[in-house]
Amino acid sequence: MRAPRSLQARLAILIGLGVTVLWIIAATVTATLLRQQMDEVFDSALQETAQRLLPLAVVDIIDREEEGVSQKITKLREHDEFLTYIVRDAEGRVLISSHAADPSVFPPFDGVGFRQSATHRLYYDSALQDSITIAVAEPLEHRALMAREMQLGLGLPLLVVIPLCLAAIFGAVGFSFRPVRQFRNALASRGAHDLSPTSNLDLPSELAPIAVATNELLARLNAAFEAERSFAANAAHELRTPVAGAIAQAQRLQSETSDPVAANRAADIETTLKRLTRLSEKLIQLARAEGGRLRTGKPADLRMVLRLIVSDFERTSWASQIDFIPPDDPVMSDIDPDAFGIVCRNLIENALKHGSPGSPVKIRLSASGRLSVENEGPVIAPETLARLARRFESGSGSGKGSGLGLAIVHTIADRADCTFTLTSPVAGQTGGIEAAVVLPTTASSR
Repeated sequence: MRAPRSLQARLAILIGLGVTVLWIIAATVTATLLRQQMDEVFDSALQETAQRLLPLAVVDIIDREEEGVSQKITKLREHDEFLTYIVRDAEGRVLISSHAADPSVFPPFDGVGFRQSATHRLYYDSALQDSITIAVAEPLEHRALMAREMQLGLGLPLLVVIPLCLAAIFGAVGFSFRPVRQFRNALASRGAHDLSPTSNLDLPSELAPIAVATNELLARLNAAFEAERSFAANAAHELRTPVAGAIAQAQRLQSETSDPVAANRAADIETTLKRLTRLSEKLIQLARAEGGRLRTGKPADLRMVLRLIVSDFERTSWASQIDFIPPDDPVMSDIDPDAFGIVCRNLIENALKHGSPGSPVKIRLSASGRLSVENEGPVIAPETLARLARRFESGSGSGKGSGLGLAIVHTIADRADCTFTLTSPVAGQTGGIEAAVVLPTTASSR
């Protein structure tokens, strides 16, 4: 049988077994000592009985007119006779006996003192130079019965005391481990990206170093992740200025050269640099998604953020494809508005770039906090949908995007406790794809 994995259960079981064994040993030792004391008391009773009866028997025998007459003492009323006796003369004749005495139980006199047969404990005494002897007997079964009753008297309380003791031990151990359970629950309840230090849980001195070491480990991990995020954000940010300068030089080269080949090469350079600019912006968004707090704790209406993002796209060449119906009721959520704006922009941009050319893109935000963006196009296989949210993955392989848009949305959704799903085909249609994010919402005041 394997020991339980729980330290609390192990301690409770081991202490409980230890206490139970100690109780049993103590009860056994006590019963043994009491049995010895009981035997001494019973032996004293045998001796006392013999020494009290013998003088009376001697007087009675001396006063008799006829010698050798056997007399059995009659009982006055019914009772249990645990002690029986007989009085003999020097020739072994029974002169006096108790009413329940069986002469065969009493061996011949061979001296003053205690004897023990297979069935009885006896005491012998004599008077008138051993001419008159007395033997008092007690059944060993009587002593065994008394010993069993005594053991039951000691054992029966243990049937109540031991379970109560075990319950008290389990309760005490459970109460002592309450700070440990609180510490465990505090670590288990936090999100995968929550690297903040644990609060003071008043742990015992033996376990407090574990909490300190855990907080130090979380701090080192947080510093390492923060360094990685800062590097990505700073690198992408620092690329903006030189890339913008390079784009300006490429545009100037196009306007100044009269060589068509050089102009085409300058145009290709400009296109590549603009793509690099977009990639740096996506990297900044990704760093923003992976760092900082994405839940502010202060609910705000997200309709204005979505309207602002949609209006930006309505000023582009994609304006005719935008199908946006704003919600009538406030959509209150504590997600960071900037993070929500990044989600909206990436979903809409992804739908416009990868949907069927010229097809409408439906943008909906419900009062329950569900943001959905639908675009038309061929059905996407489930295995392709499963990898679209990975970094630098593209479903069409056209190379129109950076492969980071849906990855950024997935990262924000994961860190902000949102649900992000991709569905193809769109419900009720034969094609298309729907990207939906269910936001954490709170009740709004109307």
